[in-house]
Amino acid sequence: MKPLRLRRLSAQVALVPTWIIVIFAYIGTILWTIRISFTSSGILPKYDFVGFKQYDRLFQSSRWTISVENLAIFGLIFVIGCLVLGFLMAVFLDQRIKGEGIFRTIFLYPYAMSFIVTGLVWAWILNPTLGIQQAVQNWGWHGFTFDWLSRGDRAIYLVGFAGMWQSAGLVMAILLAGLRGVDEDIWKAARVDGIPPWRVYLSIVIPMLSSMFVTAVVLLAIAVVKVYDIVVAMTGGGPGISTEVPAKFVIDYLFNRQNIALATAAASVMFVAVLVVLGPWLYNQYFRQDRRAS
Repeated sequence: MKPLRLRRLSAQVALVPTWIIVIFAYIGTILWTIRISFTSSGILPKYDFVGFKQYDRLFQSSRWTISVENLAIFGLIFVIGCLVLGFLMAVFLDQRIKGEGIFRTIFLYPYAMSFIVTGLVWAWILNPTLGIQQAVQNWGWHGFTFDWLSRGDRAIYLVGFAGMWQSAGLVMAILLAGLRGVDEDIWKAARVDGIPPWRVYLSIVIPMLSSMFVTAVVLLAIAVVKVYDIVVAMTGGGPGISTEVPAKFVIDYLFNRQNIALATAAASVMFVAVLVVLGPWLYNQYFRQDRRAS
């Protein structure tokens, strides 16, 4: 018994630095951020209390409203596009094609790049004076225009497309692992019954992969909430503030406009949004399963 107790004690002692980091570096900073959002802090933090004044200012700000609307547009394009494209790529690779390793590497390679690199690459490709538009015009189609990146009403759609291109490989990898676990007898039975493959995928395979789809959606949704670098790299939030997103709003008010209170209020709203996304998933993955096991 004593050696077992000693091993348990050693494990608990080894976890002390981790718990210190979690309590002070994560939970502590979260609580401090929420506390500062209820103050009138400017360039330096203050510890007065002004109630929900900063939150009132935040939700009355047209810049914040545009940021949230852009986040919704980006999120829809990003999440739905990644799921559809990632699933199609996974189905393609699941056909046991020749050169599967090469295709898998090609599909997954964009995810190895950061959003900064992705944003810069697509900014060059979509630049009206350097990229697609200029190339097509040099080929003789002088009336061709593709200047969405410089148009405030369309630029956010291109940012969403670039993000989808970067992250679809992650969804492909998750779903491919699930497809490889589908029992081959299901496909044999479907072929015997004359059921078309698309129907098998739609009615049988996709429901079987529901947990993997949920995992992919959660990962993508978290990436949506904190999206910042691809916007800065591609558009800088412009033209004007037409591609502004909440994370950029927070950084601008924290460092450029030196309004810590408003920045922390926005960050607190983003934190609540992450909890809304993660909460049901964490409950289903851990607490609900524990109840079933008991």
